[in-house]
Amino acid sequence: MKKILLNKVFLILYLVGLSFLLASCQKEPDPKAAASPLAIEKTTLTIGFVKLTDMAPLAIAVEKGFFKDEGLNVKLEAQSSWGVLYQRVEKGELDAAHMLAAMPLASLIDPSAHKIPIITPFTLSYNGAAITVSNNVWNEMKKNVAMEHNLPKHPISASSLKPVIAQYKQQQKVFKLGMTFPMGTHNYMLRYWLAAGGIHPGTYDPAHNDTSGHIGSDVDLTVIPPPEMVSTMVEGVTSGYSVGEPWNQKAVKKGFGVSVITSDAIWENGADKVFGLTKTFAQQNPTTTLKLVKALIRASHWLDENNYANRKEATEIIAQDNYIRVDKDIITNSMTGVFEYEPGDVRPAKSFHTFFKGQYGIPYYSDAVWWLTQMRRWGQISKSQTDQWYLETAKQAYRPDIYTQAAQALIDEGKMQVTQFPTLKNNAFIKAPQASALDHVAFDANQPNRFLATFKIGYK
Repeated sequence: MKKILLNKVFLILYLVGLSFLLASCQKEPDPKAAASPLAIEKTTLTIGFVKLTDMAPLAIAVEKGFFKDEGLNVKLEAQSSWGVLYQRVEKGELDAAHMLAAMPLASLIDPSAHKIPIITPFTLSYNGAAITVSNNVWNEMKKNVAMEHNLPKHPISASSLKPVIAQYKQQQKVFKLGMTFPMGTHNYMLRYWLAAGGIHPGTYDPAHNDTSGHIGSDVDLTVIPPPEMVSTMVEGVTSGYSVGEPWNQKAVKKGFGVSVITSDAIWENGADKVFGLTKTFAQQNPTTTLKLVKALIRASHWLDENNYANRKEATEIIAQDNYIRVDKDIITNSMTGVFEYEPGDVRPAKSFHTFFKGQYGIPYYSDAVWWLTQMRRWGQISKSQTDQWYLETAKQAYRPDIYTQAAQALIDEGKMQVTQFPTLKNNAFIKAPQASALDHVAFDANQPNRFLATFKIGYK
């Protein structure tokens, strides 16, 4: 018995010694291995979009395999309206989405929102929208528009619309215009244009539960999904609208209306659409988020590279039924560098749709600040705020830090060159001040209150 006990003790001591010996032979942890890419948290994703030309980077990332290169299986799903898309992202029914540039900010500001912060690590498009009116309205407006070489001189001021609105009031009729979402790009562009022409678009008062936007208004702005803009104008429900492409060019091509101004004449190179996802999704899926942005950077670059050489192919792709479902020739104009204001009045518009060139998809804080000033101007932000508040709020929603990581990863992997991101280093993500071609008012993101103080119509 004593012998068996000694044998067990010996065996235990032997095994303990052997374990120490093996441990001492192990190599030190490889720092490169520790820094290797993390596993993708989620590989199968559903991304929402609204039927607009500027959803193109998403379609190209699918069709050209950029998502697949990152190990992602992405399904793109069309949504019936911006409101439906926004709610489905909040609820987690969509992993991410093509969004109006102001939507991530709305998730922080809108008192009716569900307090689910949405961020954007990537800007999908710049410019790309217009304001269109019916033929009947244009025939009256044109009487007050300056002409140049027998064509209307652009940009056209909304002041030429004032006599038309006066006629409606005399007839006790409401002059209605369509926009796509209360806290969205096209609402603010339409309001800016109207106010610059001396027409009051109305204000909001969320503190007193008035979210109509009609307080003190000369016109009635109503929400209409983008694909329904043309039909509602043809039916006489509205007299015009503000929307992204292809729904302005469709009205012109079909002979239903005339486009009177493009969004770049109001605010040049401003973010129009962004890639949005909840802050929670980004926190829980950081590698997936990074890979999504990498794919979108490559898609946007493809759309703009070699002097837009790929745009015709892109047009054929996004015109398909599973994307925008519209005649290819309606999309071709704005995607290939021209814009038709009325039948036969075709003008160069090289930067009308910009996806990468000059801005690189960076979610600039200054773009967010511009949208926030419009929220304040029309009362959706109920109290005046400090300049610092605008910047701090912008930083909560716009995330160039994620973009920078994605861009650097593409450079490190040899998929893109550092020269393709000339502003990546030492970038404060604040664009230089610039003046609007419409009213010549300068916007400086460092002085948003000074910008607001210049306007006669709207809150300061």
